[in-house]
Amino acid sequence: MANFKEIIKSEQPVLVDFFAEWCGPCKKMKPVLENVARTMEGKARILKVDVDKNPKAAAQYKIQGVPTLILFQAGQIKWRQSGYVDAKQLSSVLEKFVN
Repeated sequence: MANFKEIIKSEQPVLVDFFAEWCGPCKKMKPVLENVARTMEGKARILKVDVDKNPKAAAQYKIQGVPTLILFQAGQIKWRQSGYVDAKQLSSVLEKFVN
């Protein structure tokens, strides 16, 4: 598998979910992300990054709380939000960046 930096350089939008296993809202995000991943299949990619297992990535993107969602496209941050986001809102954000 390509490394994180290569993946986020993609022209295809890449939504990264910075999460932690112990986080309640993160657990609520899981089915939302699975649903959005299905509807966006082939148009956008969703990655999950466990902040406890990847502290360097969490520090690099200044993750203060989890879940934090960051949308990358061509290596640039296009959108960022911390906390729970419902499927409708998440899909509408992604739709703005898919070709």
